[in-house]
Amino acid sequence: MKKTLAAALTTALVLGAASTTFAAANPFSDVPADHWAYDAVSQLAKDGVIEGYGDTTFQGNKNITRYEMAQMVAKAMAKTNVSTNDAALIDKLKAEFSDELNNLGVRVSNLEKNADKVKFTGMLRYDYNAPKFSGHDGDWDKDHRTHNAKFRLYPDAEINDHWHVQARLQAVWTGTDDTTTNETLNYVYAEGKYGDLTMDFGKMPLFSDADEGMLLDTYFSGAKVSFGKQLKAIVMGGRHDLSQDGHWTDWVDYGNGGDTADYASLQLSYPFGKLNTAAGYHYLKSKNFKNYAGYKANKDEADIWTVGGRYTFDKNASLAGYYGQNEDAESFDKSGTVEFDYKGSQAANQGTWGAYAAYRHVGQNTSFATTYDDMVENMKGYAVGASYVPFKNIIAYASYTAGKTLDTDKDANIVFGRVKFVW
Repeated sequence: MKKTLAAALTTALVLGAASTTFAAANPFSDVPADHWAYDAVSQLAKDGVIEGYGDTTFQGNKNITRYEMAQMVAKAMAKTNVSTNDAALIDKLKAEFSDELNNLGVRVSNLEKNADKVKFTGMLRYDYNAPKFSGHDGDWDKDHRTHNAKFRLYPDAEINDHWHVQARLQAVWTGTDDTTTNETLNYVYAEGKYGDLTMDFGKMPLFSDADEGMLLDTYFSGAKVSFGKQLKAIVMGGRHDLSQDGHWTDWVDYGNGGDTADYASLQLSYPFGKLNTAAGYHYLKSKNFKNYAGYKANKDEADIWTVGGRYTFDKNASLAGYYGQNEDAESFDKSGTVEFDYKGSQAANQGTWGAYAAYRHVGQNTSFATTYDDMVENMKGYAVGASYVPFKNIIAYASYTAGKTLDTDKDANIVFGRVKFVW
């Protein structure tokens, strides 16, 4: 494609620059003040749309290269502080040159993606939790209601076409005493993607994908490798801080000088039509296990396996079921869930909603850090819940659980609510 200085003028006209009163100084020695394109070239240079050749010349009679054309259009599209009229004109520019950009092999999406190497997304959520455990050790009939807010930022820094650095920053506000605590960097890790292969290194989320979080929704430090098309595999290995997990927060470091466990896992999934099957194995090793009455004598390991899957009836309805067991525990060594889901709320789509009904059995020696908000460790019971998007990017959740504790077989009920803002 050959374009001369007329291309710059065309760009200026589409941008609306030609209708502006120009007052910019001329940065180019070879575009005199009486040149017919002087105003347009000067204004485009002032706006950063064109840059010249670094020697104070514009070289207007020279053919614009493929790179120069893409650069000119990309810079115009990358502008953010523009008026409504200018934004409309930039859209026209994008449409006018779309075929040429595509023919040159320059994709608009790639240009937009590379305009900013660091991106931030975020979330603010408010949680209300009201559990009631009847007759538990004589004092659990008390009011255990809590409410708190969590603010999170997710920076994502692009290193190159394959590698990103991702992190999560969090602050927690506790409503009962009006304090803000835990301003922390929860995790930071590097992620590389090559086709069906994904590699992660650092401190990162630890989620048991093979059971949809029935066992683990926490963090670990180490490495994670995911690969496969139909048969998908996730391999993880490293160290995990037990003090982050449910009941272990009060038990770890019980005279053993540490609360970190060695961790390794293998998770597999494979689809059979509408049924997606999954299986997982998780291994943890810590001296803390020896002091816990629920473990076999002198056992300092946890060998946990899971099986299950999800059957999708149609675009609205699905049924999931998972089972897990810790082979090294003597009590509370099993977890299981059956859940029916209907529709689902989508943050970007106002008015969308979803509902679910489930039965869960959560043994504390198998589900170390379950993802469920409607259930705690060492509890079983029925749960129902729903979500709704009243406004774009604002989601409301509510659930109710009626069940029993596994150790005392006493009634246990939980009322839970959440409002989440995402961007």
